[in-house]
Amino acid sequence: MINRKEYLQKLINSKDKKLIKIVTGIRRCGKSTLFEIFQNYLSK
Repeated sequence: MINRKEYLQKLINSKDKKLIKIVTGIRRCGKSTLFEIFQNYLSK
């Protein structure tokens, strides 16, 4: 698994803002994996 520290940090920094977050990208670039890592961060 490739660790996407920069993208994860952007999600973490904006988690308390009342804006809708949209992550886009080509197929199979790791969008779902990024959100799984973010879910694990939130559950800790």
